[in-house]
Amino acid sequence: MKVNQTFIQEFILLGFSLYPHAQTFLFAIIFCLYFLTVAGNLTIMGLTWADRSLHIPMYLFLSALSFSETCYTLTIIPKMLAGLLTQSRSISVIGCGLQMGFFLGLAGTNCIILTLMGYDRFLAICQPLRYPFLMSNVACGSFVASAWVAGFLISLIETVKIFKGSFCRSNLVKHFFCHMRAVAKLSCTDSEHTEFLVTVISVGGLLSTLFLIILTYVFILSTVLRIPSTEGKQKAFSTCASHLTVVIIHFGFASIVFLMPETSGGDDTLIAIPYTVITPFLSPIIFSLRNKDMKNAFKKILGKTLIIKL
Repeated sequence: MKVNQTFIQEFILLGFSLYPHAQTFLFAIIFCLYFLTVAGNLTIMGLTWADRSLHIPMYLFLSALSFSETCYTLTIIPKMLAGLLTQSRSISVIGCGLQMGFFLGLAGTNCIILTLMGYDRFLAICQPLRYPFLMSNVACGSFVASAWVAGFLISLIETVKIFKGSFCRSNLVKHFFCHMRAVAKLSCTDSEHTEFLVTVISVGGLLSTLFLIILTYVFILSTVLRIPSTEGKQKAFSTCASHLTVVIIHFGFASIVFLMPETSGGDDTLIAIPYTVITPFLSPIIFSLRNKDMKNAFKKILGKTLIIKL
């Protein structure tokens, strides 16, 4: 029996219901990763705000990425944890639309900010004399604002496309959050066309930002190879190592979600964990552990705190 959109007040997120015996274990692991993710991002933002030596575009972009990823995980993980702990998996249709919109918007924003971080490294290495003019703090702020606008504009198009029709197939979402493909399947207004369109838009945005990052690193590599001293080459590469590592992880896991065909039965729950949980967890660790300026800022703030207490 088909159910009209009028009678559907909520969706049921099936989430990890297919793995009942693993839910306590999954809750413990995901909760710890989420706590460390938030703590790491807040530390990066706090250090960038407190230490004036970090008030440069490179770290302003990093702080913006940390804020965006904190919001990104906040959109998904608390609801996921609640479902694992209390078995409460219902979400209103409006709530589902908002969650999807913020998920897609913040995911797009993260991709664009990573692209801007690559552009920042390109200017610093390939255009060092023009860098202070081309990448001022004001320009950095404008770029970040544009990333949010572009990310949420794409998100708005996709979310409206999915939710403008009615849902008559079921209210069971085969995912732990309102993933676009899982929800699009429930639409009774040409669900296959809707699913295909939003997937094309997402993959197009993913590949275009990845292409721009690859292009910037082609120019960076070309410039670095012309540096005569080995020490100069190592210094140039070291400024890009953390960003490049995060890019590989971020786009690698994202490709698994968006480019691989769906699994049997349409359940992509486990496949999405690396992109929604592990990537945000690894990002602040990589950026902070491999960054001397961040370490020095942390020691400086810690030292001041201890002096004040004494």
